[in-house]
Amino acid sequence: MTGDLSFRAGLKDVLPTVFGYIGVGLAFGVVAHTAGIAWWLVALMSLIVYGGSVQFVLATMLAAASPISAMLVSAILINSRMSLMSMTVAPYIKEESLLQNIMIGTLLTDETFALSMNKVNYTNHKLKPAWFHAANVGAYLVWMLATVVGALLGGLIPNPNAFGLDFAAVAMFIGLLYLQMIGDRSKPLVRQAQVVVIVMVMMYVLMRFFPGSTAMLIATVLGCLIGMGVERAHE
Repeated sequence: MTGDLSFRAGLKDVLPTVFGYIGVGLAFGVVAHTAGIAWWLVALMSLIVYGGSVQFVLATMLAAASPISAMLVSAILINSRMSLMSMTVAPYIKEESLLQNIMIGTLLTDETFALSMNKVNYTNHKLKPAWFHAANVGAYLVWMLATVVGALLGGLIPNPNAFGLDFAAVAMFIGLLYLQMIGDRSKPLVRQAQVVVIVMVMMYVLMRFFPGSTAMLIATVLGCLIGMGVERAHE
């Protein structure tokens, strides 16, 4: 990764990330096929909802004939963490137009957010719409295509977990976290590792009392507060 913020650089930077999209997207397509969802509905869901965890939940709820209100509430709760990510990204593009901010925020995902936070370590803490649009749109299109392919081939892959597709997203985030930690030279590596371990422990404990998405949201907020406390303690 370099300090280049061009559209071409955005496509290049997001390329390693989209491999995670392919694995998880194929897995979702298979799950959707098993739930009896047509491939064109899978494509429509990927284009409109565009959220891996939400789409897995919606596929299960559709198969169970759950009410639309329950699906809507579930989608809002699961994706509520995106508001925190958007607020984190906002200061880097505050000088851009409202339209640019809306376009970037609309397609922002966990992966492109993590990628952008790694990118600022190489750009003097600056981000440009061209780079962000390339990363966001590239990931968006790959996700849609992967889910459709998974739905079309669903009958040929009865157990996607056997190929390790369910671990693709986890492996991708481990890689992004590693790049973030070694790329941010403004903070000692040991200090960053301490915060990571604290958040991991909190997530483990919280998941015993809350659903996964709720535990993630609480752990994220607490992790941010702890990170701020640790940083101030070392000033």
